[in-house]
Amino acid sequence: MKWPFSRAAPQDAQPTRVEPAVSPKNMTGSELYSMIANGRMGTGAVVNEQSAMCVSTVYACVGLIGGAIASMPLHIYRNTKDFRERVNDNIWWLFNQEPWPLLSAAVFWEYITWSILLHGDGFARIHRAGRLSPEIKGFEPLHPLRVEVKNNNNRLIYIVTNGDGSRDVIDQDDMLHFPGVGFNGLRGMSAIRFALRHPAGIALAADEFSSAYFRNGAKSDYAIVVPGKTDEEQVRLMQDNFTSTRTLQNSFVPPVLSGGAKLEELTLSAEDAQLIETRHLQVEEIARVMGVPPFMIGHTEKTTSFGTGVEQMGIGFVKYTLQRHLVKIEQEINRKVHRSSKNFAEFLTAGIERGDTKTRYEAYRIAVGRAGEPGWLDPDEIRRFENLGPRKPSAPTGDE
Repeated sequence: MKWPFSRAAPQDAQPTRVEPAVSPKNMTGSELYSMIANGRMGTGAVVNEQSAMCVSTVYACVGLIGGAIASMPLHIYRNTKDFRERVNDNIWWLFNQEPWPLLSAAVFWEYITWSILLHGDGFARIHRAGRLSPEIKGFEPLHPLRVEVKNNNNRLIYIVTNGDGSRDVIDQDDMLHFPGVGFNGLRGMSAIRFALRHPAGIALAADEFSSAYFRNGAKSDYAIVVPGKTDEEQVRLMQDNFTSTRTLQNSFVPPVLSGGAKLEELTLSAEDAQLIETRHLQVEEIARVMGVPPFMIGHTEKTTSFGTGVEQMGIGFVKYTLQRHLVKIEQEINRKVHRSSKNFAEFLTAGIERGDTKTRYEAYRIAVGRAGEPGWLDPDEIRRFENLGPRKPSAPTGDE
């Protein structure tokens, strides 16, 4: 394996190699086997990471959560005697600019979030300057299906399958592992195989039905009823004649039948099948699984599009959906990267949580001390929150 940061890797930085042994026997019970064997739903739709992302609701939810996390700065702080100070070291650069030479930090966090939401686990391999070196050179995101997790004497080891088929064995100290819901000590629960399996399968089936319905000229299926007996040749000729003339361009042109034949409708209309209602229900069901308020992905049927109610739901999205992912990420980084209470990582959510301009400015007035009330911020600190420089030198200082 080529070392990504220099022409040759240090001799002690080479990982343990395990040659692959792929067979139907050891494939049984794996994530890939489960996906192949159990991916098909009773609706006939195959639900996997590709097909699930074809459902617009899943795509919107994953994109919303991933984009929100990717847009938050991950600050590194150092605890001092009286306060904490922000540190812009190499770790800050890796997590906020370029964790891996092939991608930016925003793409990295979107990929990790996508892995957690759809597969139940996000993995990022820690690359160090040497096997025993504390210096970290980068974080390589790994596809969850390439990683196998095992417990070895109360320590987790990660077996990573490389592109050439070889496998590396990595100790838990060199792997960032962000599990999702239902962590069992090895892996989190895959939303594809559990919570999203039925609603996404129904949504895919509804999409397929809609496509077939409109492909059929927005008309139901018919049977040609012919009085008396007909032989096979007559049936074939009538079927061929009817289907060959039913195209999108002439789908509304009535067919001409002879010999007393008539058309009988066989299937329900889209309205009778409650197709529209089914699609609406699946939007809400998938949004519920993902923890996303439906209005945030464009489903505003039961939600007002303005007012403080929407604002509060947006703040609730940060507190109750994003925060459960952010805390896991922060704690994993702190215990694997910093390994002490001196330095720690923390996402800054203020940019997403802050309200409209009027509400924000009112909060600033209270913070600096309004109508004789004691203040706890000075104007220059507030200007920093708004990405503004300090006031001009001729202006009074913040304390004044």
